[in-house]
Amino acid sequence: MIIFDLACQHDHQFEGWFQSREDFDSQLVNGLIACPHCASLEIRRVPSAVHLTLPKEPAAVPVKQPSTPDLTTDMRVGALAAFRQLSEMLLADCEDVGADFANEARRIHYVEAPARSIRGEASTEEVEALLEEGIEVFRLARLKPGDFH
Repeated sequence: MIIFDLACQHDHQFEGWFQSREDFDSQLVNGLIACPHCASLEIRRVPSAVHLTLPKEPAAVPVKQPSTPDLTTDMRVGALAAFRQLSEMLLADCEDVGADFANEARRIHYVEAPARSIRGEASTEEVEALLEEGIEVFRLARLKPGDFH
Protein backbone atom coordinates (compact mmCIF):
# COMPACT_ATOMS: atom_id res chain seq x y z
CA MET A 1 0.00 0.00 0.00
CA ILE A 2 1.31 3.46 -0.88
CA ILE A 3 -0.08 6.79 0.32
CA PHE A 4 0.18 9.91 -1.86
CA ASP A 5 -0.58 13.49 -0.86
CA LEU A 6 -2.81 14.94 -3.56
CA ALA A 7 -4.34 18.30 -4.47
CA CYS A 8 -6.92 19.50 -6.95
CA GLN A 9 -6.80 22.58 -9.17
CA HIS A 10 -8.26 24.61 -6.27
CA ASP A 11 -5.45 23.48 -3.94
CA HIS A 12 -7.73 21.35 -1.76
CA GLN A 13 -5.31 18.84 -0.26
CA PHE A 14 -6.12 15.25 0.60
CA GLU A 15 -4.43 11.87 0.58
CA GLY A 16 -5.07 8.77 -1.50
CA TRP A 17 -4.16 5.17 -0.79
CA PHE A 18 -3.13 2.98 -3.73
CA GLN A 19 -1.79 -0.51 -4.32
CA SER A 20 1.14 0.90 -6.34
CA ARG A 21 2.33 3.93 -8.31
CA GLU A 22 0.98 2.23 -11.45
CA ASP A 23 -2.43 1.87 -9.76
CA PHE A 24 -2.42 5.60 -8.98
CA ASP A 25 -1.40 6.51 -12.55
CA SER A 26 -4.10 4.26 -14.01
CA GLN A 27 -6.83 5.68 -11.78
CA LEU A 28 -5.70 9.24 -12.55
CA VAL A 29 -5.72 8.71 -16.32
CA ASN A 30 -9.15 7.06 -16.15
CA GLY A 31 -10.66 9.93 -14.11
CA LEU A 32 -11.29 7.75 -11.07
CA ILE A 33 -9.73 10.13 -8.55
CA ALA A 34 -11.82 13.12 -7.49
CA CYS A 35 -11.31 15.82 -4.91
CA PRO A 36 -13.45 15.02 -1.85
CA HIS A 37 -14.04 18.76 -1.30
CA CYS A 38 -15.13 19.95 -4.77
CA ALA A 39 -15.26 16.78 -6.92
CA SER A 40 -12.66 18.14 -9.36
CA LEU A 41 -10.99 15.48 -11.49
CA GLU A 42 -7.92 17.67 -12.10
CA ILE A 43 -5.67 16.04 -9.52
CA ARG A 44 -1.92 16.20 -8.97
CA ARG A 45 0.55 14.75 -6.48
CA VAL A 46 2.06 17.22 -4.04
CA PRO A 47 5.20 16.80 -1.92
CA SER A 48 4.68 14.73 1.19
CA ALA A 49 5.98 15.68 4.60
CA VAL A 50 9.13 13.75 5.35
CA HIS A 51 8.91 11.41 8.32
CA LEU A 52 12.20 10.15 9.63
CA THR A 53 12.59 7.53 12.29
CA LEU A 54 15.84 7.00 14.06
CA PRO A 55 16.96 3.76 15.64
CA LYS A 56 15.68 3.35 19.20
CA GLU A 57 19.15 2.44 20.36
CA PRO A 58 22.10 4.41 19.02
CA ALA A 59 24.66 2.47 17.03
CA ALA A 60 27.60 1.14 19.00
CA VAL A 61 30.41 3.69 19.13
CA PRO A 62 33.84 2.93 20.50
CA VAL A 63 34.40 4.65 23.84
CA LYS A 64 37.43 6.92 24.04
CA GLN A 65 39.66 7.18 27.11
CA PRO A 66 38.69 8.50 29.57
CA SER A 67 35.24 6.96 29.31
CA THR A 68 33.27 10.13 28.64
CA PRO A 69 30.44 10.14 26.13
CA ASP A 70 31.42 11.41 22.67
CA LEU A 71 28.31 13.34 21.67
CA THR A 72 29.86 14.50 18.39
CA THR A 73 30.27 10.91 17.20
CA ASP A 74 26.76 9.97 18.38
CA MET A 75 25.33 12.94 16.45
CA ARG A 76 27.24 11.94 13.30
CA VAL A 77 25.98 8.36 13.51
CA GLY A 78 22.39 9.57 13.97
CA ALA A 79 22.72 12.12 11.17
CA LEU A 80 24.13 9.49 8.82
CA ALA A 81 21.26 7.11 9.64
CA ALA A 82 18.73 9.88 8.96
CA PHE A 83 20.47 10.79 5.70
CA ARG A 84 20.48 7.15 4.61
CA GLN A 85 16.76 6.81 5.33
CA LEU A 86 15.90 10.05 3.52
CA SER A 87 18.04 9.12 0.53
CA GLU A 88 16.53 5.65 0.24
CA MET A 89 13.03 7.16 0.47
CA LEU A 90 13.82 9.66 -2.29
CA LEU A 91 15.26 6.94 -4.51
CA ALA A 92 12.22 4.73 -3.99
CA ASP A 93 9.75 7.51 -4.77
CA CYS A 94 11.47 9.14 -7.76
CA GLU A 95 11.67 7.99 -11.35
CA ASP A 96 15.21 8.17 -12.75
CA VAL A 97 15.03 9.99 -16.10
CA GLY A 98 18.82 10.22 -16.47
CA ALA A 99 20.25 12.89 -18.76
CA ASP A 100 16.72 13.89 -19.89
CA PHE A 101 16.00 15.50 -16.50
CA ALA A 102 15.68 19.13 -17.70
CA ASN A 103 13.36 18.24 -20.59
CA GLU A 104 11.19 15.96 -18.45
CA ALA A 105 10.98 18.58 -15.66
CA ARG A 106 9.70 21.09 -18.23
CA ARG A 107 7.18 18.61 -19.62
CA ILE A 108 5.81 17.98 -16.11
CA HIS A 109 5.76 21.70 -15.27
CA TYR A 110 3.86 22.56 -18.45
CA VAL A 111 1.48 19.59 -17.94
CA GLU A 112 2.72 17.77 -21.05
CA ALA A 113 3.61 14.71 -18.95
CA PRO A 114 2.06 13.16 -15.81
CA ALA A 115 3.01 14.85 -12.54
CA ARG A 116 5.47 12.73 -10.62
CA SER A 117 8.74 12.93 -8.73
CA ILE A 118 11.77 12.58 -10.96
CA ARG A 119 15.53 12.58 -10.57
CA GLY A 120 18.34 12.63 -13.06
CA GLU A 121 21.30 14.58 -14.35
CA ALA A 122 21.42 18.25 -15.30
CA SER A 123 24.19 20.73 -15.87
CA THR A 124 24.50 23.90 -13.81
CA GLU A 125 23.21 25.87 -16.80
CA GLU A 126 20.17 23.59 -17.17
CA VAL A 127 19.34 23.91 -13.45
CA GLU A 128 19.64 27.71 -13.62
CA ALA A 129 17.38 27.82 -16.71
CA LEU A 130 14.76 25.65 -14.97
CA LEU A 131 14.79 27.91 -11.91
CA GLU A 132 14.45 31.01 -14.11
CA GLU A 133 11.36 29.43 -15.70
CA GLY A 134 9.85 28.97 -12.24
CA ILE A 135 10.39 25.21 -12.20
CA GLU A 136 11.37 24.16 -8.68
CA VAL A 137 14.33 21.79 -8.64
CA PHE A 138 17.17 21.15 -6.24
CA ARG A 139 20.52 19.44 -6.53
CA LEU A 140 21.67 16.40 -4.61
CA ALA A 141 24.72 14.25 -4.92
CA ARG A 142 24.26 11.48 -7.48
CA LEU A 143 22.59 8.67 -5.55
CA LYS A 144 21.88 5.13 -6.70
CA PRO A 145 20.01 2.30 -4.97
CA GLY A 146 22.44 0.27 -2.89
CA ASP A 147 24.83 3.17 -2.24
CA PHE A 148 24.13 2.76 1.45
CA HIS A 149 24.98 -0.54 3.09
